[in-house]
Amino acid sequence: MADIVPFPRTPRRPADPEPLWRHLLGDQLRRRRHDREETLTETAEKAGVSPQYLSEVERGLKEPSSEMIAAIAGALDTSLIELTSAVADELRSTPASASASASRGAFALAA
Repeated sequence: MADIVPFPRTPRRPADPEPLWRHLLGDQLRRRRHDREETLTETAEKAGVSPQYLSEVERGLKEPSSEMIAAIAGALDTSLIELTSAVADELRSTPASASASASRGAFALAA
């Protein structure tokens, strides 16, 4: 019979929630738009979306479809892969992601 390996319980601090993808995506889009010194209206027109919608995406209030993300990325002269990679890099660098990865590793050992 196999030995039971206890699952280490690391309490998650409410102060350190893992960031949501849509928030990091919005930050990336806003940063790229500001780097280009464009207004919401200018970028929204190029992407074929309303300025209000783009604003909500940038603030992490909307969960845009992949088609919308691609359209906005194109309007900012970036590719979907560059944008996605930048968001993934930010996720990897957050302390919450590191603790979540450690928890998953502990679970894998227990399984």
